[in-house]
Amino acid sequence: MFKKVLPLSAILSLRFLGLFLVLPVISIYALDLEGSTPLLVGIVVGGYALTQAIFQIPFGTMSDKIGRKPTLLVGLLIFLVGSIICAYSTDIYTLMLGRFLQGAGAIGAVITAMISDLVPEEVRGKAMAIMGGTIALSFAIAMGLGPILGAKYGLDFLFIVTAVLAILAILLLFTKVPTPPRIKHTYHATTRTSDIIKDSNLLNMIIINSMQKGLMTIAFVLIPIILTSSDFAWEKSDLYMAYLPAMIFGLIAMGPAAVFGEKHNKPKEIFLLSIVLFIASFLIMGLTDSSTVFIVGVVMFFIAFNMMEPLVQSMITKFAKVHQKGAALGISNSAAYFATFIGGTTAGLLLSVSDRETIGISVAVVATLWLLWTLKLKNPIKHSHLYLPQDDVDTVKLRNLEEQHIAEWYINDTEKIIVIKYVTGAIEEEDLKAKISK
Repeated sequence: MFKKVLPLSAILSLRFLGLFLVLPVISIYALDLEGSTPLLVGIVVGGYALTQAIFQIPFGTMSDKIGRKPTLLVGLLIFLVGSIICAYSTDIYTLMLGRFLQGAGAIGAVITAMISDLVPEEVRGKAMAIMGGTIALSFAIAMGLGPILGAKYGLDFLFIVTAVLAILAILLLFTKVPTPPRIKHTYHATTRTSDIIKDSNLLNMIIINSMQKGLMTIAFVLIPIILTSSDFAWEKSDLYMAYLPAMIFGLIAMGPAAVFGEKHNKPKEIFLLSIVLFIASFLIMGLTDSSTVFIVGVVMFFIAFNMMEPLVQSMITKFAKVHQKGAALGISNSAAYFATFIGGTTAGLLLSVSDRETIGISVAVVATLWLLWTLKLKNPIKHSHLYLPQDDVDTVKLRNLEEQHIAEWYINDTEKIIVIKYVTGAIEEEDLKAKISK
């Protein structure tokens, strides 16, 4: 599993490392560019997310049709061009253009779908945790290096580093990433992308994913500006002292949360706890006059974010049908990135018209409504998987059992096996084998 997951996780992590490097400081440096306003700064911070939202679905759907690898290459090349434009921008509008292009290389859903192609569902939670862990590690590195490198070399240097990371990701794609198996789908009813939205389980995951990412952008607009404002008067190069401990505690919290949510099938409880921490973190950051207490709020925010992250992606791949994983992840990530853009824009607007206390309370109220919505979420039904040689299975008999505790089945053409997903405990494995064998 590790040989399959780590190269893809590395590609996604390199891309995110480039994006994360600028997050701790971009709002401060963007304020100094020609034509800058707080609202435009908020758009720049979340600008990549708008085009991510637009292109997630096309990229996810395209990867289902033409293959994951070609789609990844296109996305990484677009990201590379956007990074170069950002590096050489001298006004707020050129920087905004570059950020939009960075986001247009929307490969997140494609990589997650590719991991789900390569890894059995029984260990997919671990695979997603590995992916989430590498992203979180990128986050931690970026939180430490971003403020220091930005203060010493400037924002343009950070974007040059981002372009180099994109090139490294392309090299990894062609040297280390395995080709996923060809899957022959066996669904008889017509399926549409709109069916994903109608699935209540997937819809709940889309909302949770969107709220989490929207709050993230709000935090990254507010935290550096507040800490370097007259309230706390930090230097730009000191921002790592807030971000680094937050990411360390976030990484520590991620493992137990993933185990509890996956192994014990309790993702709802993890989601609810995370939302409570989100509420508390924004109240603390909005109301405290102590920089130490403010950092506690930042730490609580990142613990909540990292607890939630791997579970959201894993749940989406479990609820989605095998032939719609790319599309389902595309819709979810599209909604999440749109929320990211809205979060950054809203935070910039609020900074122009309101004070820190009002912003903190307002965000906490919205998060409380989110908490109430999530109370109705149900934990997923546990499924087991049966892998049988294709020549040993009578597909006619299998079709006749589709409504009897079988969630879905499909043929792996590369390995010549049939994969059957059925409700755990509803039927014994040996009984199922006997009923479908030739």
